[in-house]
Amino acid sequence: MAKQEQALLPVPYFHLVFTLPHVLNPLIQQNQRVLYILLFQAASQTLLEFGQNRFGVQLGITAMLHTWSQTLMDHYHLHCIVTGGGISTDGTKWVGSSTRYLFDVRALSKVFRGKFCAGLERLYGEGQLKFHGKLAPMGRPSAYQLLLRQAVSRKWVVYSKRPFAGPSQVLGYLSRYTHRVALSSRRLLALDPESQTVTFSWKDYADGSKRKTMRLELREFVRRFCLHLLPERFVKIRHFGFLGNRQRKLRVAQARALLGQVVPAEVAGTTSEPTRVCPHCGSNRLLLVEIVPRLATMLPRALDSS
Repeated sequence: MAKQEQALLPVPYFHLVFTLPHVLNPLIQQNQRVLYILLFQAASQTLLEFGQNRFGVQLGITAMLHTWSQTLMDHYHLHCIVTGGGISTDGTKWVGSSTRYLFDVRALSKVFRGKFCAGLERLYGEGQLKFHGKLAPMGRPSAYQLLLRQAVSRKWVVYSKRPFAGPSQVLGYLSRYTHRVALSSRRLLALDPESQTVTFSWKDYADGSKRKTMRLELREFVRRFCLHLLPERFVKIRHFGFLGNRQRKLRVAQARALLGQVVPAEVAGTTSEPTRVCPHCGSNRLLLVEIVPRLATMLPRALDSS
């Protein structure tokens, strides 16, 4: 958590949630690792693309995977904390956003859907998806294409929550939710050994967020809970943009300098030159070779010389 605190900046932070349609749930259950990774990629690439197109910057993104609903059913979604603005492509300035609005969620959902479905087609073509048991018939090309059409026809939801009030609120959210599991102990209400049932509380968002209780047969309770066990060593919290792990310290120090903040002494010496980043992939391994004039400015010179 100390690293998260050091990376927080005095800028607006937005909370966006990318949700996958439930028609994909059976496929995800049998291909958790590759499709969780695809979810991270599709959501982060969508946000980075919007940041570049709207502001000409590289955003900072922290994404957290959640796989459950309040009733422990499979509900795959990604919580993203996004900086309101970012470092310009040439690394010379910070470009900020409004404190109330970042991107249109309808546009985000369309691009997110396109990127995820394109990833599904690629994974199928590369033979990286598994189809076992009841899912075996879906492995046929015609059946898989039908699944993709069903997924595309669904409404994909990107939800924008109220922006955080400031960095301290972001830190509070991270401290509460980064290591949350499908069911916390405070929601467990009763275990009846005789009837072999478990009772727990849940919040019904479709009914005004009312607190309710649910009793499940023990076997069904365990089945639902096990849906949310992550693949071995899977990292469920990931960082993108200028918060990417490889250059986070350097890039955050650069952002602080551009925002007029004091840069920590251990990284102050590394920020004298602006770091250029690729507007498409976010890589900082760029070397300026030559700036080529636009064609419109070159034509008059060519005509004069002739």
